[in-house]
Amino acid sequence: MRFGVVGDPVLHSRSPAIHNAGFAAIGFDGLYEHIHTPSERFQSVVDGLRTGLLNGVSVTMPHKGHAFAAVDKRTDLANRTGAVNTIIAKDGTLWGTNTDVAGVTGSLRSCGASPDAPVLILGGGGAAAAALVANERRQLFVSTRDPGDAAAVLRRTGCAGGVVAWEEGVAGSVVVNATPLGMYSEVLPRSVLHVASGLLDMTYGANVTPAVAWMQGEGRPTADGVDMLVWQAYEAFTLFTGAEAPAGAMAAAARSVSG
Repeated sequence: MRFGVVGDPVLHSRSPAIHNAGFAAIGFDGLYEHIHTPSERFQSVVDGLRTGLLNGVSVTMPHKGHAFAAVDKRTDLANRTGAVNTIIAKDGTLWGTNTDVAGVTGSLRSCGASPDAPVLILGGGGAAAAALVANERRQLFVSTRDPGDAAAVLRRTGCAGGVVAWEEGVAGSVVVNATPLGMYSEVLPRSVLHVASGLLDMTYGANVTPAVAWMQGEGRPTADGVDMLVWQAYEAFTLFTGAEAPAGAMAAAARSVSG
């Protein structure tokens, strides 16, 4: 069976290492590849899924919206976040879901962040929407450079929450960075981190981000983009194979690949 991660760029993705390690661990006859897909070629991926050339794909930027529009059926999670990051082909029908929600939930739980603390989400895009849905039972706050974007993502997901000004912290909050800040060593606003009780920084690279490094230095719980990638991959793996994800093998593979 053939699977892959679809995006542009995509060769940096650790997903093939993660899933192929999982396949090997359970003896599953499958191959998971990088599928470099400029926007004009996304339809060819859809065609491949419908004809059986592909059995399923993970979807990364900039195609989560394209995937949302392309599938025949969507889960409630996909509808609420407005994004599809996993497509499964079944008898020519394409099913779309969003495993980023599970990625957020698993990352925060495993790092030991307080399950009762308020959550401050930085960003207003699809990643922020996944973070909102994952934490909808908590007290929620959203911060974007344009306050209108924060209000919009709350409406889109149907989550109740407050809008706070950019660079304004929320005392005791678990911060979820759903922006690209940190990917190239940018620093998150210290006014936000200083009053935070924990951090999920969705970005990742070869080294930990400045925000994760600072929070770790303060002894506060942290998770990063690799953690989130692995936790969402566990759910995608089960959808692809029908088997429980071999968590140890997949997590080890994720950390063995340079970012």
